[in-house]
Amino acid sequence: MYKNTISRRRFIRVAGLTGIFSGLIPEMAFAGTGDVPDKEKGFVFLFQGDSITDGNWGRNLDPNHFLGHGYAFSIASRIGADFPQAGFTFHNRGISGNKVNDLEQRWDQDAIALKPDVLSLLIGVNDAGAVVNNRSGACDTAAFEKKYRSILLQSQKANPDIIFVLGLPFIYPVKQQIEKWNQWERELPPRAETVKKLAKEFNAILIDYPAMFEKAFKSAPMQYWVWDGCHPSYAGHELMAREWIRQVSSKLKFLKKYKGG
Repeated sequence: MYKNTISRRRFIRVAGLTGIFSGLIPEMAFAGTGDVPDKEKGFVFLFQGDSITDGNWGRNLDPNHFLGHGYAFSIASRIGADFPQAGFTFHNRGISGNKVNDLEQRWDQDAIALKPDVLSLLIGVNDAGAVVNNRSGACDTAAFEKKYRSILLQSQKANPDIIFVLGLPFIYPVKQQIEKWNQWERELPPRAETVKKLAKEFNAILIDYPAMFEKAFKSAPMQYWVWDGCHPSYAGHELMAREWIRQVSSKLKFLKKYKGG
């Protein structure tokens, strides 16, 4: 007959292990709504962009997959776990291969309709790539700026209090990118400068991913962080998530709990 008891020896062993692991694993502290101002409770966070943001997110409501497996997932899982009572909602609408004109065409459905309070946008590498690789839909820097500004204006009109988080696009001389590196160096920087310009114009939070990666390259090779020169590895996505939280905490003060991401 099974007895719901354990021996004294087993109890001591289990208790000892519990003590050991309690010293290794930090206590989980749910911040709840106390650290989140009332005006920020219920915020909707939207991540938009290309394949870097896409992260193979599920095109359904499956909560195990709909945010993908990139930096957007890491950010949302962290904030969602630590502030479960704040009523936050997270959406990922990044689509692989997208350029800024693709975003403009689907903006009503994939951005405005979701009513974001925080709009995180990373776009530009495919715009530069279309020129580098002579692909259809390529547009010059002036057109890139016009279309980028258009989607920001649409979002601001729909929500005058929206918080913009604009990421600088990046590319590195790894694998297939090496062959046309001179062209990449000519085409991507002007688009990154455009993002900086628009960030100032719209009082947006600017995420300098290139500077973040350059610092990381001192501790491990480029391909460790950005495996093909364009797409981050799991480690690269984690760096992006940490940097995103660090920078966004300048406006959403409750994120300062992470102390450096």
